[in-house]
Amino acid sequence: MIIGKVIGSVVSTRKNENLVGNKFMIVEPLKSMKMAGNLVATDNIGAGIGEVVLVATGSAARVGCGVASAPIDAAIVGIVDDCSEL
Repeated sequence: MIIGKVIGSVVSTRKNENLVGNKFMIVEPLKSMKMAGNLVATDNIGAGIGEVVLVATGSAARVGCGVASAPIDAAIVGIVDDCSEL
């Protein structure tokens, strides 16, 4: 699980049929996560730019967004209300 801040969105008009209808956001992991680079994560919960979110990665991302057959590696699974690292 990764905690990060949504810093942008991605628009893709052509994509795998299992991804149609999904919203994609760019997430910058918090420095305390000690990760290099940003993530593109599918967003089924309606996070907005500037919000701090929980991101599941790997096979947990597909389960977390309810699309087990989709080629998803990162999914926003929660919006953070409070975090001591903020």
